[in-house]
Amino acid sequence: MELSDTTAAMHPFIFLLGMLCAYLAGSINFSILLLRILGREDPRNQYSGNPGMTNVFRQHGLPLAAVVLVLDVCRAIAVALTAIYFWIDAWVPWAGFGLILGNRLPCFHGFKGGKGVANYLGFCVIPLPLGTGVAVMAYLFTIVIVRIPFVASFAMLAILTVSGISRWGHTLVGLSAVLMIAVSIVWFHRSNISKLLDRN
Repeated sequence: MELSDTTAAMHPFIFLLGMLCAYLAGSINFSILLLRILGREDPRNQYSGNPGMTNVFRQHGLPLAAVVLVLDVCRAIAVALTAIYFWIDAWVPWAGFGLILGNRLPCFHGFKGGKGVANYLGFCVIPLPLGTGVAVMAYLFTIVIVRIPFVASFAMLAILTVSGISRWGHTLVGLSAVLMIAVSIVWFHRSNISKLLDRN
């Protein structure tokens, strides 16, 4: 596979400013804020300790989990649209990485956040609509079969990664961002992987 160099026109200041904005956007954790507004306990204090949709579902049921998912996806779509508007296309997936990094290490919530799956899914809605649809179906199919949320998330991540490579893989900068996102999300789930392996 040949990787073309089409990234020379990207201004470093625009890139760094965009990454900062994406990180700050990801640092706003809607599950923590929503439950705080409702006078409920921080979702990080129970079950997996992850302030994401799945843990909110375990603690408070489907309605609140759905609200968190919608907010995460809408925020991610806004970040993607902003990156697409201001950045050269090959650099766009790096905004997704900034978003996920903010979600994982949120400066507004003590650097203890989620694992970025819903945010990455939302980020891909605009640039990768077909891949996103297939990824959602892969998640639903896998969760029905194995009933382990993070395994289903990996199935979704695999589809999004393949789709990302098909769009951005022709440049080194785009390919590296897509692969960095995939590796990071898997790394963020390392405790889940260890528990599953120990169980078996």
